[in-house]
Order: sequence, then C-alpha cells, then structure tokens
Amino acid sequence: MKGSNSRPNRLGRNPFVHKLKFTMTEKIKIGLMSVTVFPVRLLLVSFFMLLAWPFAFTASLGRSEFVIEPQSWWRRFIDLCLRVIMRTMWFCGGFHWIKVKGERAPPSEVPILTVAPHSSYFDAIPVTMTMCSIVTKLESRSIPVWGTLISYIRPVFVFRSDQDSRRKTVEEIKRRAQSEGEWPQIMIFPEGTCTNRSGLILFKAGAFIPALPVQPVVLRYPNKLDTVTWTWQGPGAFKILWLTLCQPHNPMEIEYLPIYTPSNEEKENPALFANNVRKVMAKALELPLTELSFDDREISLSEGPLCIYDYSSLLEFNQLVSRLGLRAGARDKVIEEQAKRARKLQGERLALEDFAQYLKLPVTDTLTQVHSFFDQHGDGQIDVRHFVIALSTVHRPSKSMETLRLAFRMYESEEDGDVLEDDLATILEIMLGVKEVQLSCLFLELGRADSEKITYDELRDFIDKHPYFVQHYLDFKDHPRKFCIGRPKSCNGQSHDKDD
Repeated sequence: MKGSNSRPNRLGRNPFVHKLKFTMTEKIKIGLMSVTVFPVRLLLVSFFMLLAWPFAFTASLGRSEFVIEPQSWWRRFIDLCLRVIMRTMWFCGGFHWIKVKGERAPPSEVPILTVAPHSSYFDAIPVTMTMCSIVTKLESRSIPVWGTLISYIRPVFVFRSDQDSRRKTVEEIKRRAQSEGEWPQIMIFPEGTCTNRSGLILFKAGAFIPALPVQPVVLRYPNKLDTVTWTWQGPGAFKILWLTLCQPHNPMEIEYLPIYTPSNEEKENPALFANNVRKVMAKALELPLTELSFDDREISLSEGPLCIYDYSSLLEFNQLVSRLGLRAGARDKVIEEQAKRARKLQGERLALEDFAQYLKLPVTDTLTQVHSFFDQHGDGQIDVRHFVIALSTVHRPSKSMETLRLAFRMYESEEDGDVLEDDLATILEIMLGVKEVQLSCLFLELGRADSEKITYDELRDFIDKHPYFVQHYLDFKDHPRKFCIGRPKSCNGQSHDKDD
C-alpha cells in the first residue's frame, strides 16, 4: 500500500498530500464546463500571456543583473501595461475579483515580503499585481514565454548545481534588502515548497538572515472545491489548470499584515525570527503550525515495500542530523563507509565521546540528543548500527531495500549470511519508525517455527511475492495488525486466505 494515507501520522494531516473528491453534481458541472467555458478561457489566458511577452522582453533588453537602472517613462509605461495584461489574464482564468486586505508597505520601509501558505502556481497572482522580485531556480528562466516574464521582475536565481548556491542566494537577498528601496521588494515564500494549506510548515531562514523588518502576507483561496492546490502528491499541473478554469469563479484573498520588526535576539537568531513570524501568520490564517520542513517531504511520502509506517520519530531524527550537517553530507558512499566501520565494531556499544569520535564531530547538545535517541537501555551507550540504519532511511526513504541490504551487511554472520530474528526486528523497527515488531507470522509463513534466522535473499524474495508484507506479516506494539494472511490461525487465532 503506497503513500502515507494508510499509515498513522502523529503530526496531523500530511501537508504534502492533496486529494480531490467530486460529487456527481460537480462531475457534471466540470463535464459541461470542459466543452464550453474551458476552451475559451484557455485560449484567452494563452493569448494574454503571449501578449505580455514582447513588453517584458523589450524592458529586459540591455539590463544589468546587478545594477538597478533609473525608472524611465517608457519602463514605467511597460510596467503599467504588464500589470493590466496580467490582471486581465487572471480575470479570464476565473479570478474575477481578488480581495486585498491591509496595506503594502513601500520598499524603502520593508524590503522583504514573506508570503504563506505557498500552495499553488496561482500564488503568482500577487507577484504579477506588485511586480515584486522573487527567489526562483535558474531553470525557470528557460521556460518559454513565462521565463521572460520571470526575468522581467528581476528575480534572485538559485543555481542548484552550484554547491555554494545557498550562501550566494542569501548574500544576494541581503545585498538587495540593504539597498534602502533602490531595488524592488523581494517576495519570498519561506516554506520553500507547495503544501495543501492544512498548516504552516517550518520556514527557511533566507528571508530573515538580513535581520531587517519584514511584512508578512497571507494568501487564502476560500473556494468550496479546492482545485488550486498543487503539491507533491495529488493532481498534476495540467489537471489543476483544467479543473480551475472549469470553475465559474475562483475567489482569492491577499492580506498584508502589520510590519514585523525583529528584536535584537531575533536579529542574532534568524531561525527564531522565522518561527515567530510563522506564528503571527498562522494566527492570522487560523492554521496550526506543522513541524515539518521542505527537507522532510520525502520521508513523509516514502514509498516502496518497506515504506515508513509511522514517520514521527524519523522526522525528529532527521531534524537533529540536519542541524549537525550530517543530512547534507549523507551521500550513499558516506553511508556505505559508515556501515563498514559499524560492521567492524561487531555490535560494540559506544558512549557519547566514542560516538563523537566515530562521526568526527565535537560533543554538542545536538549530538547528545542524537546519541540519546538510540540509548535503548538508558546506560549512556548505543549500538552505532542503529544510527547508520536511521541515517540511511532518512537519506533515501523511497529506497528501503537498499537500506535493508545495508543493514544485513552490518548484522549478518560471516558463515552463512543470515541475521537473527531479534536483529531483524530491530532493523525493521528503525526503518518503519515503530516501537516493537513481532515477526512470528513471517517465520511461520516461511515454515520456520523453530528457526530464528533469515538471509537477505530469502527476505527479499518473500517481500517481492508479498507486496503487502508490512501490513500482513508484521505486528506492531502501538499499531497491531488487524488480520494475518498466511497459515490458518497463525496470528490472533484468525484464519484468512492467502493473498494473490
């Protein structure tokens, strides 16, 4: 069973998942609109986008990326034309009137606008209404037509292929923000990705590092049927466009909140600054705070035969190793090397100082938290193999079989390559994010009531033949399996047919 929808999530609704359900009436309306209104709207939207292109292209000719030129009369005229054309384009798309609350502060007073929640490419509406700069990936510049429009608003481009990209992006934001209004305002979506608006995920610190006042801006789409949300798991880009253009009207609200001036403590701590602004915006939106970040999306959406069952503890671990800088450096080769070193220790338990030496890191509060994360017996010592398995799981959450093979190499005996039942239970507990796993059904199904060993090849073949292995053959302490497929009365005294 794929996705996170069948698994418990102690952090509430998954912000990276969006599901659409239609009533029969809504399906009929969409069907009628698809053959009547949709083609006309799509044609008009395309026409006005193409109409905007020569204006943006002309205004961008001969312009420097690092120096702001004086706003001549003809550039102001082009800017006005583009605002009118883009607003007309959104109108043709069904965004007939857009409610704006509050007042936008001038660039000289507030150089950065922080906007949330970020949930759709329709979030470009406030950008085209204000012509603020944005932070976007360099590849967006090569998008036909739209790339020229993006270039016109003088964005801060992120070079993802450059390992030093994050530092350069922050420096450019800082340079523009400190220009005292010379550069256009920068509109930043601090969540860093699109969510389903069920809560505000953790903000990235980029907008807050300059330590200057920011103006929070909140977006609302109060439509009954949410066709605008475009996130990691759900309708694709064209489906979102089609469904949205099939709605009679698409309401939208933009609210400019009061300027937030950071305290001295917040100026010294961008993460604190970001979190406090997030709280203000969440209160205005009446939404909960979700302790997930952009970097957590793969964990919460893990797929595969051993997809994470309850990702709460692994998310906490991921945040800790990210603070240590281990998450960014957790390449496959590095993890493999750590696994080899852990294998040589043969289960030797490490105290905090030994663990720090193993990772070649100083002893810090965060490292202490990571160490205590695996201190099962409360004696201040851990089996470092547990750490390596967890690191591999959060680094490549959708490649669970690679992590399983890595774990077997650390635990298997040299004679026949098998792993003890208790060790396999520990491996699966870490990979699935659960407290206790019972493997009696698995070994009974394998016909090994008296055997407590298994090889990787045997387990892999079994999982290949039973795609619902986790749901059907494992018992969890916190989440017991409700049924057992396999041998009659082998689990919970119940009998079931074997899955196909």
